[in-house]
Amino acid sequence: MLNLVNLIRSAGVDLGHYKIHCAIDNKRSEWRPLEQYYCGTFELGQSQQSQMNFQCENIVSLINLSNSRRWLYVGVYRVAGVQDASDFDGFVYDLKRLPSLEHLDGRTIVDFTKDFRASYLVGTKYEEQLIVNSILPERMSISDFPGFNQVRISFEMLRSIIRQDHPSWRTGLSNVSGVYVISDIANGLQYVGSAYGGVGIWQRWAHYAKSGHGGNKELRELLKTEGDDYAHNFQFSLVEVCDINSSSDYIISREGHWKSVLLSREFGYNHN
Repeated sequence: MLNLVNLIRSAGVDLGHYKIHCAIDNKRSEWRPLEQYYCGTFELGQSQQSQMNFQCENIVSLINLSNSRRWLYVGVYRVAGVQDASDFDGFVYDLKRLPSLEHLDGRTIVDFTKDFRASYLVGTKYEEQLIVNSILPERMSISDFPGFNQVRISFEMLRSIIRQDHPSWRTGLSNVSGVYVISDIANGLQYVGSAYGGVGIWQRWAHYAKSGHGGNKELRELLKTEGDDYAHNFQFSLVEVCDINSSSDYIISREGHWKSVLLSREFGYNHN
């Protein structure tokens, strides 16, 4: 069986005293490591720590894949320094990605059964358990459009999809209208909206990706109060998909139905 650490060392990398960072979704914060990896912000997120977690020479970074025993290896980082954070209670590390591992970074799937909570592990204690499951032909990237019934994406992921003009997502969302819901993961409040009049979901959601509020009065007022970064609490889902040529009256009626079902007027962000 192939071992991840042995592969890294065979590339001429001396890990020295190192830790394994097991990055997994934190439901109590905005830390969504796999999404952030897709969006190119994982390294920034990893560098910001609430505790002195990286007291070591190097870090082997793994991202959990759907809360399973499988992990995506994304790189080895040298700890070049650390300083107190200026805008939050914690520390900011200066992490430098080590070269010569491009053939493994973002492509290597690792089997590792971690049945405990600790996320910053002493490398030598666990390295024998990091078994290579497969090496992908290309780096893992945003998955193809999963189908209308499976859409549930963060604001950050939406921005990345729109920015990359992801072809399967564009195809899936451009040719349908319908009703969607934006959920605020910070408090559970919801906003129900719709796309109609020949405007597909893709075009409508592109406005949200650009501004955060998509031109909606209620969400614009929310971001004016809370700040533009509050949009990172938004999660986008589809609740009903309609033909792109469906009448505006029909879709507006379906939007009203879902507002009543989800109580988004009484307990959400819809004002009418």
